Amino acid sequence: MKHKLAVTMGDPAGVGPELSLKLLAKWTTEWKTIPVLYGDLAVLRRVAPKVGMEDVLGQIDVISVEDVTKELTRPALVDLKVVEAKSFTPRRVNAICGKGSYAYITAAIDAALEGHVAGVVTGPINKESLQLAEVPYPGHTEIFADRTGISNYCMMLTSEKITCALVTAHVGYSEVPGMITFSRLNEVIELTGKAMYRLRGRPAKLTVLGLNPHAGEHGLFGNSEEENIIMPSIEHCKKFGYLVTGPLPPDTAFLPDRLANTDAYICMYHDQGLIPLKTLAFDDAVNVTLGLPMVRTSVDHGTAFDIAWEGKASVNSFVAAYEMAEGLAGV
Repeated sequence: MKHKLAVTMGDPAGVGPELSLKLLAKWTTEWKTIPVLYGDLAVLRRVAPKVGMEDVLGQIDVISVEDVTKELTRPALVDLKVVEAKSFTPRRVNAICGKGSYAYITAAIDAALEGHVAGVVTGPINKESLQLAEVPYPGHTEIFADRTGISNYCMMLTSEKITCALVTAHVGYSEVPGMITFSRLNEVIELTGKAMYRLRGRPAKLTVLGLNPHAGEHGLFGNSEEENIIMPSIEHCKKFGYLVTGPLPPDTAFLPDRLANTDAYICMYHDQGLIPLKTLAFDDAVNVTLGLPMVRTSVDHGTAFDIAWEGKASVNSFVAAYEMAEGLAGV
């Protein structure tokens, strides 16, 4: 019996539904796993003719949450019946879409925790829609951490060209300095080192960035975060065998020579890592949540309201996320 991987449809008003159809359309019996999509049939029926993918619906089984325990021979949709077809406007922020997104995610997490699926691959969600639905989380990562009861975790985005792990993620810039601690940085370095070893099969070369311009320039900028926190953490992790260098000035850390000699960057805040990553690997980077008791990967882009429901969205990142989840799950 083939293993299953859960896939969440993402925000119904964004590109998630059409990407889900495109992913399912690529499935063949040669895949290592069978995708189980968590979403709403009503939404897929509405979007399918708009993106020229009506035939895909006839190639999948529509099942209940309980049916996930059964053997499957082809892709399936767990129809959660949360979002009705005409209850939202595509490409618009909407509370019902936030409610649906959250329902798909939590159902998939529960299936993974119960051992019915080997991992979870998530489609893009909209944070404003989550807020309108009164979902008390800023994004996927925090939902997974809370649902699984994990406190030691981090967000890593990876591709063949560049990999970045984040010490802080979905917080305002004013909050960042206070969240960079010796223990937190040690945690991110260790999680990243272990994950990259699993992906590459060898010890990873990790480059740690400074928080401040010029990596603080010996205390000239900032509050000596580099001297008091980042450098001690690097030395600490070296004692445990991690190949860590830094802290490097963020504005020169991604130059070609350094990039060629770095397996993963440890970045202090969201945009410090995601700007270079999306510049170099927007279409094929994968978001991985490290530290969870399950495999979780995701696309590295958002809901793309500007092109949603037009059939224009590239499925490359979604496919890459699915393939990486298979690899990380060891199936």
